Amino acid sequence: MQDKNKKIFYKNQAETIIKKLEARKMEGYYADDINEAMSKALQLIGEASKNVAYGGSMTIDNSDLKERIKKAGHNLIVRENYKTPEEIKELNRLTINADTFLMSTNAITLDGELINIDGRGNRVCYLIYGPEQVLIIAGMNKVVASIEDGIRRIKNFSSPANTVRLNCNTPCATTGRCGNCLQETICCEEVVTRASRVPGRIKVILVGEELGY
Repeated sequence: MQDKNKKIFYKNQAETIIKKLEARKMEGYYADDINEAMSKALQLIGEASKNVAYGGSMTIDNSDLKERIKKAGHNLIVRENYKTPEEIKELNRLTINADTFLMSTNAITLDGELINIDGRGNRVCYLIYGPEQVLIIAGMNKVVASIEDGIRRIKNFSSPANTVRLNCNTPCATTGRCGNCLQETICCEEVVTRASRVPGRIKVILVGEELGY
């Protein structure tokens, strides 16, 4: 059971970030826990049948959101079912034209900037352009003071954990800290989203729990 004082702190901090997101033409919401966040995500997807895609996210994978989306009658584009080069090409076509793209963010600053580092860049490319709506679900453990702090967090916490998950042969997979590698790196694309050109396209659900990497 989480400390009630931390819960209050998370809510207060989230409210500050949500105001900053509004100034950046992004919508922000706060959910007390992951179940409330999933309900909010379904509400934002809408009632009419939609095409919904998603990027790699432990936050989403460790929830029942995908099943809830299918039960609600939406068409979930299951990325794990696309394996061959031709299938992946079709996945890319479907995802860029999706009504909603689901993801988390590697970090978010107190000023409302989103920070993400990718290997192939497929996740961040759909954040930047394509799907009509992007829903980001992020635990409050992703909050950082600055862009620089966010990059340090990703390279020394998020990426090492992901390289272990993905069985990558990188220095951070064995040392637990960034080795600034190039050969097997999953840190190829660094993207900072400081604002949304399309008002309200990017929606961030901040969750008062520690979720994902």
